Amino acid sequence: MKDYHISRHHSFYTIGLSYKKADAEVRGKFSLGADKMDVLLRQAKEQGIDGLLVTSTCNRTELHGFAQHPFQLIKLLCDNTRGSVEEFQEVAYVYKNNDAISHLFRVGTGLDSQILGDFEIISQLKQSFIRSKKHQIANPFIERLTNSVIQASKRIKNETELSSGATSVAFASVQYILKNVPEVSEKNILLFGTGKIGRNTCENLIKHTKNNHITLINRTKDKAEKIAGKFNLVVKNYGDLQTEIRTTDILIVATGAQAPTISKELIYSKKPLLVLDLSIPKNVADDVAELENVTLIHLDHLSQMTDETLERRKQFIPKAEIIIEAVKSDFIQWLETRKFAPVIKALKKKLKTMKDEELDYQSKKLSDFDAEQAEVVSNRIIQKITKQFANHLKDGDIDADTSLELIQKVFQLEIDSHV
Repeated sequence: MKDYHISRHHSFYTIGLSYKKADAEVRGKFSLGADKMDVLLRQAKEQGIDGLLVTSTCNRTELHGFAQHPFQLIKLLCDNTRGSVEEFQEVAYVYKNNDAISHLFRVGTGLDSQILGDFEIISQLKQSFIRSKKHQIANPFIERLTNSVIQASKRIKNETELSSGATSVAFASVQYILKNVPEVSEKNILLFGTGKIGRNTCENLIKHTKNNHITLINRTKDKAEKIAGKFNLVVKNYGDLQTEIRTTDILIVATGAQAPTISKELIYSKKPLLVLDLSIPKNVADDVAELENVTLIHLDHLSQMTDETLERRKQFIPKAEIIIEAVKSDFIQWLETRKFAPVIKALKKKLKTMKDEELDYQSKKLSDFDAEQAEVVSNRIIQKITKQFANHLKDGDIDADTSLELIQKVFQLEIDSHV
């Protein structure tokens, strides 16, 4: 196992873009489907990268991994998406080492989400790790970091109310409907797409609108039927989409495709129709908004809503940050220990060799030499010396890399790369 740590030789980077600077269209260009993520991870491995996480959600696309220069990761992203390096540079961020670690903690715990306290991201992060592990590109650093972020997320969920109430896009879309559609329980609602966002929206709609006129359509009908069975809803064939849109009042699109699944031609707009597009890239063509009687709302608009529940969540941010700091400092301590463990081990080995040579010499020289006692005393001295060095290296105020080099030079240590 190689010695993975942040040093001047390896740097850990986060490169990416999010809702903060990149609108839905730009995020769509850089979004990665499962197939593209697999291709990207294979390419990274071929390039000698041994630790990489790839996340692509409706809010962000990010690569977290080791590289000699962040451009290596930027190029991997641009080569596997429709986005160019120039477009990326306009809206992107690059974090390095400790800043990259801190960023991943904030993202994974819902503090950096488009909707504060959105815990959808943690399941996506788990999926990212499983994918990296499958491609054998999840080194011990990546594994430990992911587990630490998951641990922080669990604690925040259990110890604060940062994610109280319904979550994420599903929550925001239902809130929008409740605020903007009068007599919502009497309206016809059509949900197109039954992925995770679609399912969550469906659940929230039933819970908050008391509406029993909800119809589901999915390209694969059996998926829709599973969900419909759970909630006792109507399922229609994909071929009935145009007919169903004609009779609906609210169309919710959560198809998660790479190109629009709803075009202008599908819509007959003789009566008011509210269309909510919950997909990245956009799955409703922009020109749908030009139709008379049609109101088109994309999830970027939804997440700008200031809602009482979201306002209430803000008071739990300080407590969440304290939890993050505690878990993060445990991770950093593990990282630092891992950084100098091979040197301390080599130092111990060197001192033990010196001790064995000296005891052997003294046992031949002195007739009344007590080898057992000398062994105990010298081992204790070695333990104290190495502990002194370890404590020095743990000190945050010193340059550990320089100290490690000096120790290696002074004692002429051979570092075992398999530590």
